[in-house]
Amino acid sequence: MSQTRFDIQSAAVIGAGTMGRGIVMSLANAGVQVLWLDNNPEMLEQALGVVCDTYAHNVRQGRIDEEQAQARRACISKAVDYQALKDVDLVIEAVYENLELKQNIFRELDGIVKPAGILASNTSALDIDAIAAVTGRPEQVLGLHFFSPAHIMKLLEIVRGAQTSQAVLEAAKELGKGMGKVSVVAGNCPGFIGNRMLKTYVREARAMLLEGAYPHQVDAALQAFGFAMGPFRMYDVVGIDLEWRARELAGEGQDQPEVQIDNRLCELGRFGQKSRMGYYRYAEGSRQAEHDPEVDALVQRESERLGYRRREVGDEEIRERCLLALVNEGAKILEEGMAESSTDIDTVYLNGYGFPADVGGPMTWADRQGLPAIRDRLNGLAERHGEHWKPAELVDSLATLGARFVDYKKED
Repeated sequence: MSQTRFDIQSAAVIGAGTMGRGIVMSLANAGVQVLWLDNNPEMLEQALGVVCDTYAHNVRQGRIDEEQAQARRACISKAVDYQALKDVDLVIEAVYENLELKQNIFRELDGIVKPAGILASNTSALDIDAIAAVTGRPEQVLGLHFFSPAHIMKLLEIVRGAQTSQAVLEAAKELGKGMGKVSVVAGNCPGFIGNRMLKTYVREARAMLLEGAYPHQVDAALQAFGFAMGPFRMYDVVGIDLEWRARELAGEGQDQPEVQIDNRLCELGRFGQKSRMGYYRYAEGSRQAEHDPEVDALVQRESERLGYRRREVGDEEIRERCLLALVNEGAKILEEGMAESSTDIDTVYLNGYGFPADVGGPMTWADRQGLPAIRDRLNGLAERHGEHWKPAELVDSLATLGARFVDYKKED
């Protein structure tokens, strides 16, 4: 396409779930006209009610005045079908994580939305290229991964596909700025930057439960380091059942030892805050996580059933393994060119994952330790816990050079 600049004045959002609602508000708050579509009209009506209630609450709290609330509400209109979206500058799809469903939506949009329209997916992990491939405009397809709740969380991961044009990325950055977001461009790999690293961090936290730790202990150790919340409190907030159901749907991953505690909790209906019990207990109407000895007993039973001999796991080990898991995966992301700089990786963790601001992000933390020390510590973990701890090639090469992550730029 010869067009060199995209100006996003109007948008459409597909999906009226929690993410859809937050994205619609983010756009309306920035003065973008938004058409909102969902295949369930009742759900859309209900979601519009929630948005209006949110704005009314913001007025009562003194965050905005009534005039601003009216202006924001006036930016949002219901759309009855895909045809109504034909003239918008940008469509953001925010339905649940199913590649085939997303491909069907993009196929349909491609035939309806004007040729200059940008098509974006709010996927948190799926392949952007596989979504772009069903359209005739892959250079105008990208990921816009908002974080929940989308109208509050600052981070926006802008995911570039293999063919996404620079002009489209610039338009997305401009939109991010207009919405008050902190935007980071990520490459297209499973989980992008944030969730790809989170997977390794959570794997270690879960492994340590089997080896001898307890959820409240892991969370306390990481919160003492400065994290806004530990991994198990985080899972209670987002819902333990989301990954459990995704594994069921995919028909794989349910047999891994690390997820067995999650599986037992879900079988008991302990999905997290929404069911008032998950890794913790919650009093009626409260979000305060309370230690539950029943969960400790379940953790102990499950690890013994899987043949583990439980041992003392100290707070230092918890912090070491969780932090170094983030750093080593971050190094691989940098090495593969999936992040433009270590600063971008830190930005993702500071703004989307509750990493302590005064530490400066996982890659800055590693630079301060010195990469030769990081390499030695990773090698020590590899000897004790297996090959997945082998230092990333970038850790090895930078340590040998006496260089830091912050100095590294991948050659094109």
